[in-house]
Amino acid sequence: MTVADPVRPPRRRAWGDARFLLGVVLIVASIAGVWLVVATARQTAPAFAATRTIVPGQAIAADDLRVVEVALGQLGDSYVAPDELAEGVVATRTIIAGELLPSSAVADPVTLSTTSVVIRTSADVPASIDEGVTVELWAAPLLERGTYDTPRILVADAIVAAITKDESAIGGGSAALELVISRADVAATLAAIADQSALSVVSAGTAS
Repeated sequence: MTVADPVRPPRRRAWGDARFLLGVVLIVASIAGVWLVVATARQTAPAFAATRTIVPGQAIAADDLRVVEVALGQLGDSYVAPDELAEGVVATRTIIAGELLPSSAVADPVTLSTTSVVIRTSADVPASIDEGVTVELWAAPLLERGTYDTPRILVADAIVAAITKDESAIGGGSAALELVISRADVAATLAAIADQSALSVVSAGTAS
């Protein structure tokens, strides 16, 4: 009789162990990634929110802002942090009350292409027009006392910075408006004021 060779257990293949380890690594990495996303989403950071509507060209002061804690995640660099607000900056676009202050919405005043003028309307201002609204400024040139030429658009995209209505009988329902306009429109606007043109404003895009 011959002695049978001892039975050897089958060898575990190396590639099988590698696949197992790779699977473990992928699972751990997936869990870590989900945890990181959740943790980042829960993290808050201080940011500025506007306490009032700020229009282009207006200086941004401390009273115009309040500090809020918000979860911005990767968008954090897109907003002005409380320790990053430079002194003397102005708004480059309309910032609505309650809106977070984007870095792109502030600039040094010397870089602005807009300025403010004050005009008095010849008629009452529609109720839909308020601070921060974009309006068309219309002018009817004075021909002779009490007679005016056909109205035309003087400024197509002015932004209302402030409104002071005159409710007296003498005022006839007129109003004084501070408008933010392009510097290119300043000369024509001042000329219309000096020539005593009848000025009026309508919400942008509503005039026929």
